Amino acid sequence: MKKVLSFSMLLMVGLLLSQVLPTVMGESYATLSNVVYMLLGTCLAFIMINVGREFELDKNNVGIYVKDYCVAMLAAAAPWILIAIYYVLFLLPSDLWSSGDAWKETLLLSRFAAPTSAGILFSMLAALGLQQSWIYRKIQVLAIFDDLDTILLMIPLQIAMIGLHWQMGVILFIVIGLLWFGWKKMSCYKMRQEWWAILCYAIIIFGAIHIIYVTTKHLFGPDDALHIEVLLPAFVLGMVIKREHKGAKMDEGITTVISLLFMLLVGMSMPQISASVTDAGNSIMASQPMPSWGIIALHVLAVTLLSNIGKLVPMLFYRNHSIKERLALSIGMFTRGEVGAGVIFIALNYNIGGAALLISVLTLVLNLILTGGFVLIVKRLAINSYND
Repeated sequence: MKKVLSFSMLLMVGLLLSQVLPTVMGESYATLSNVVYMLLGTCLAFIMINVGREFELDKNNVGIYVKDYCVAMLAAAAPWILIAIYYVLFLLPSDLWSSGDAWKETLLLSRFAAPTSAGILFSMLAALGLQQSWIYRKIQVLAIFDDLDTILLMIPLQIAMIGLHWQMGVILFIVIGLLWFGWKKMSCYKMRQEWWAILCYAIIIFGAIHIIYVTTKHLFGPDDALHIEVLLPAFVLGMVIKREHKGAKMDEGITTVISLLFMLLVGMSMPQISASVTDAGNSIMASQPMPSWGIIALHVLAVTLLSNIGKLVPMLFYRNHSIKERLALSIGMFTRGEVGAGVIFIALNYNIGGAALLISVLTLVLNLILTGGFVLIVKRLAINSYND
C-alpha cells in the first residue's frame, strides 16, 4: 500500500514541479526538460523489459490462451473507447465531434486507461495470501495480456498520428520483425537479470531509438523524423530473456525506486496549465480552453468511473465460476500504474495537452489512491466465494 501511495504522491509532486520550475528556472529549464525526457525514456524501457519478463506462454498449447487474450483485449478496449467518446463529447465543441484529427488525439490519450498495473496488482495480491487462488492465476494472465494489447494497439495509433508517410512502412517493418523475433525466441536467451543489467539494456534501447530519431531529424527535418517508441522493443527484449524466478531484495528495491522515479518524471513532463492554449501548436485538444478546477474534478470522477466500468468485462465470461469470483477478477483489473503513465508520456511527445491531459493524469492519481481499497475488496470477495 505504501508503494501505491508513493506512486500517486510522486506523480502529484511532479505535476506541481512542472507548473513551478519553468517560471523559476527561466531559459535553463530547457536543459532540465531534455534531461527529464531522457530519464523518462530510460525508465520506461526498464519497466517494459520487466513486463516482458513476466510474459510466459506455453507455445505448445497456445489455444488455451485465445479466450483469455480476447477477454483481456475487451477489458482494455472498453475503458479506452468509453473515455475517448467522453473526451470528444464533453471537452470539445460540437463542430469538432466529426473531426478525424480530434478523434486521433483522444484515442491516443485515452489509451492510458487500458492497461492494468501487473506489478502493483501481483505484489499486493501475493501479500494478502491469494497466490493459490483461481483469481490470482487468471488475473496474472489477463493483466499481462492487456499490457501486451496496449503496446500493440499503440502502433496503429502512432501511425495514425504520423500519417501516410514513408515512416509508416519502416515502423510496420520494425514492428512485424520484433513480434516475429519475440515469438520465435521467447525465453531463449540467458542474460544477466540484476537491476543494473536491465538498466543497461534500457539505456541501450532508448539510446538506439534516440539516435535513430536525431539522425533522421537531421537528414529529413523534424516533420519526417523516424520516431519509434521504446514500449515494444523493450517488451520484446524482456520476452526473449530466460527468466530467473529468484530475485534479490536489492533488485526488487531498485526496481521500485526506478518506477517511483518514473512517476515523478511523468508529472514533471506535463506542460504548464496556463500555457497549454498558447503552446498548443497543431493539437486540437491542447487548444481548448481550460475549465475551472471544480469542473476538472467532476471530469476526473466521471473518467475514473468510466475507466473502471469498462474493466468489468471479465464478469461476462468464465461462467463456470461464481459471480463473486468474476467480480473479484474484474475489480482486480482496476489497478493502473506505470504502463498507463507511459501512454501519457507518449501522448506528450505528440503535443497532446490541455484539459484532457490533466484529467488523465489526475484520474491515474485517483485510481492509484483507490488501489488498496480495490485489492481489499478482491480479498473479501475471494474469501466469501470460497465460503459459499
